[in-house]
Amino acid sequence: MLQLLRPVLVHALRPHRPSPSRLLLPLFITTSQTNTMATSAVALVEAAKKAAAERAVADHLPATARFVGIGSGSTVVHVVDAIAAKGPGFWGEMTFVPTGSQSKGLIRGAGLRLANLDERPLGPDGTLVQLDVAFDGADEVDDELNCIKGGGACLLQEKLVAVTARKFVVVADYRKLSLRLCTQWKTIPIEVLPLAAPDVLVRLAALGSTGPRVRPGTPGKAGEVVTDNGMWIIDAPFPPLLLSRELEGSATGRAADGSWGVAALAEELLRVPGIVEIGLFHGVNGIEAAAQGKVGLAQKPIAAYFGMEDGSVKVSNA
Repeated sequence: MLQLLRPVLVHALRPHRPSPSRLLLPLFITTSQTNTMATSAVALVEAAKKAAAERAVADHLPATARFVGIGSGSTVVHVVDAIAAKGPGFWGEMTFVPTGSQSKGLIRGAGLRLANLDERPLGPDGTLVQLDVAFDGADEVDDELNCIKGGGACLLQEKLVAVTARKFVVVADYRKLSLRLCTQWKTIPIEVLPLAAPDVLVRLAALGSTGPRVRPGTPGKAGEVVTDNGMWIIDAPFPPLLLSRELEGSATGRAADGSWGVAALAEELLRVPGIVEIGLFHGVNGIEAAAQGKVGLAQKPIAAYFGMEDGSVKVSNA
């Protein structure tokens, strides 16, 4: 019996010699190490946002600009910082238009002149003047510069500012860049009348959204998220949305398997009673709108700036 057990005992008692790759791994990761890694990841993302913001402002904010849209979200903090750093000699004659309470606070905090969207003066043609440029973030941007916005629940005012601008410029980090929308950011934010929310949820499910839901408030707030306009937000998951080039020849804007294209889904959503606005920014950009006589209808950016992990900035132009 001892002879039979000898190979097993020898194997069990032989000192373990880990492979070279395993020798490089720690036996365990402490809470301190975990926190350090998380802090490093956050710092990397913030550095990417800062680089994108500084490049976008340098490229698209001329000293001659008079009205500038300022969007919402964490990336826009860096946009405002980049503008403020140029000093009053540069921005002293400019007026900055916010997309919500957060950006209003950023503008005030930087000492910039503030005006609401409806406070713009009349131009020579009797209409309110356009914004020279608007800067905003995005939750996801596809290969054709269509965007999902509204993760911060400011999508209605963000769209109003975007369509009022001659040039709309998106500033983001590398995580927001995708081939198709609804790939990394899985849901489309939709601003709805609270009274209509139950019916809108049913209609969204019929359109192919899997598990749409009203966005709940933060843990410290009971009830639903309420927008600056007194509305609710529904987050509606959809499969990845097809690009226009993938739907050439389609009369419906959908693929044979029923997959939605960006424009077709956007148009269908806006037909639903109770939906005030949607977080899909698509169609023409400001330059195209001016050429086609569609001023005030441009939702897409003329350019998107992505701060990358290696410190570079990727620029996607229309």
